[in-house]
Amino acid sequence: MRIGFITDARVEQLDWAKQNGFGSFQWNRFETSFAAPANRDWQGEAEHFAGEAKSRNLRISAIGAHYRNPLDPAQSEFARSVFLRAIDVAAHIGVKTVTGFPGAVIELETSPKGLNPVYQPFEKFLPQVVAYWEPLAKYAADHGVRLAFEHCPQGPFHLPIMHYNILGQTAMWERFFNATKCENLGIEWDASHLICQFVDPVANIHKFGARIFHIHAKDAFINRTLLETYGICHPGVAEHRFPGFGQTNWAEIIHALLRTGYDSDLNLEGWHDPVLRDHSPDSGQRLAGQNLERSGLLLAKQWLEQFVPSETVNMHESL
Repeated sequence: MRIGFITDARVEQLDWAKQNGFGSFQWNRFETSFAAPANRDWQGEAEHFAGEAKSRNLRISAIGAHYRNPLDPAQSEFARSVFLRAIDVAAHIGVKTVTGFPGAVIELETSPKGLNPVYQPFEKFLPQVVAYWEPLAKYAADHGVRLAFEHCPQGPFHLPIMHYNILGQTAMWERFFNATKCENLGIEWDASHLICQFVDPVANIHKFGARIFHIHAKDAFINRTLLETYGICHPGVAEHRFPGFGQTNWAEIIHALLRTGYDSDLNLEGWHDPVLRDHSPDSGQRLAGQNLERSGLLLAKQWLEQFVPSETVNMHESL
């Protein structure tokens, strides 16, 4: 188990990762990279990038393919092409996990009481979701690759309200996995999305550990004063943070992951912490102009390192 972060395919990012003691990264924004479906001659560039990572002793934990809604008819074919190419690239350079959003079928009905639009329940469309993903999962399995879906709800207040991710609620994980026989379909797990829904992350690992293929290391903070005054649907009640600055018990999480046999890395997801981020010079805030994103990554790495056994790190040094 190594500690890394999410980045795009830029060599300068790899240099910074190496210089600061990171051991892994998730290759994100794949759909706009040199290996995207529009580029037919991707093999050489993918090999070169993988070689650059290996020369710095950095492991590519996963390829982040497409974080939109593949079940939207206007996006489905492009999303399929992106995932197929990402699977090909992963198999070619020895990356075992491709990630993204599973999406959702969005259909509205009108409330007879308020005449307002209401989402039809996602479980109604579970067969369509399974039908879309199973052929891709079988293609991935034939190439020794697995697919992991992030469960970020993409809804207001960090909650699954008016969102487009069928796995935004953990109850749907059970239904989805029960509906498919593809064992290489799993979760790109993120504690912050559970905390914002008051789900116990450790209990969740114990329940779904075998399906957790990749980790986004991100924390969250619940402001109890705001919660008890204004309720869960109020700005500022739930706030995403870097690990070490939220309320997640990372010692217990890593202990539970090791117990379940988790075989990948902890890749920090930045850009969300309201303080430890790069602040626009014209933001009008007290931190305007300060660039704190990389400081947040380093502080979070330092926090997580105390819980990752050195034996586990050394075990994978040759990978």
